[in-house]
Amino acid sequence: MAKSVMYRGTGRRKSAVARVILRPGKGAFKVNGREFVEYIPSAMARLDVQQPLVLTANESTFDISVNVNGGGLIGQAGAIRHGITRALLEVNPEYRKILKPAGLITRDPRAKERKKYGLKGARRAPQFSKR
Repeated sequence: MAKSVMYRGTGRRKSAVARVILRPGKGAFKVNGREFVEYIPSAMARLDVQQPLVLTANESTFDISVNVNGGGLIGQAGAIRHGITRALLEVNPEYRKILKPAGLITRDPRAKERKKYGLKGARRAPQFSKR
C-alpha cells in the first residue's frame, strides 16, 4: 500500500489559524468538513482565497482540506490563503518567484490594538468638557 502524497501549510491572519492539506486530485475544496462555497459565501473572499492557486495554475490539480478556527470570515479567508501559499511552496519551491511579488508569502501582521486603561477604546479618549 503506497502512502499518498500530502503537502501541509499553516496560515495565520489576525486571530485566525488555518491548517491546510493539499493532496493530488481533481480540485475538491473542503473547509471544516463543509463545501468551500458554502463555508465562505462572499465572492470577494473566495477570490482572495483562490489567488495563490490561480497564479500558479493549480485550480484543479489538488484536493484541498482545511481546518480553520478563530477570527471572523475575512480573517479566516486570509489565513486559508496564507496556508495554501505555504503548502504550494512545499509542492514546488519555484512558485516563490510568482507568489512573492504578489505579496502572498508575507504574513499580514496587522491585528486589533489592545484597549488601554483610562481610554474608552484602543485610542478613543473620554469626551473632554471645558466647562
